[in-house]
Amino acid sequence: MAGNFDLSGRVAVVTGGNGGIGLGMARGLAAAGAWVAVIGRNAEKNKAAVAALGEDAFAIQADLAEPGAADRVIAQVVEQAGGIDILVNNAGTNIRRLPQEVTDEEWMAVMDANLTSAMRMSRAAYPHLKASGHGRVICVGSMMSLFALPLSPAYGASKGGVVQYTRSLAVAWGPDGITANAILPGWVETELTAGARQDIPDLYDRVIARTPQKRWGAPADFAGLVTFLASDASAFITGTAIPVDGGLSVHG
Repeated sequence: MAGNFDLSGRVAVVTGGNGGIGLGMARGLAAAGAWVAVIGRNAEKNKAAVAALGEDAFAIQADLAEPGAADRVIAQVVEQAGGIDILVNNAGTNIRRLPQEVTDEEWMAVMDANLTSAMRMSRAAYPHLKASGHGRVICVGSMMSLFALPLSPAYGASKGGVVQYTRSLAVAWGPDGITANAILPGWVETELTAGARQDIPDLYDRVIARTPQKRWGAPADFAGLVTFLASDASAFITGTAIPVDGGLSVHG
């Protein structure tokens, strides 16, 4: 890949990069020439992801909801790759409950996985992103950063927080040459949404009916945008939150 979109020689860290949207983004970064570090909890999925990405990829097994995991992961990436240029905070989970049914433990599990892990990874990566001279932070929010569903109060709150946290990074770290932007996926066919489709039998058709492009998203739909936001082509773009949802969020 040539020009401003070329990521050759740059190191990208993708949390939750061993499947779904994360793997779709990792594929895009690898295709643009980046050396990709996949972070995930499942060793077998990590191994398969690295095989799919090619020789300029490696994986680190970690549960980023655990205190200390982010610091360990960042240190290991720097040891293996020499630095970090791009951080993609994609790791996340969901627990479907009505607001009155959510337990403290469930609430904190979602917050730790979706929001706190992004904070810890960004904090640990900061000196390396600054040293790179063209640091990029890309956080994955959700359509529920914009609107709500009754069964996702913790998920929606965490993803709303992801967007505001990303804006804070953009303001704080702009003078250091670091940009920070968020991607907001709509309904995408992944393991995470498979459970929702089981719980709501007509969900697939309802989403199609409200999506102008008349389809669900696929992980490959995120490869181009993440490559753009990671590249020099987006050097003057920071603090944004970009929906990737086939038009769902703007449908009246």
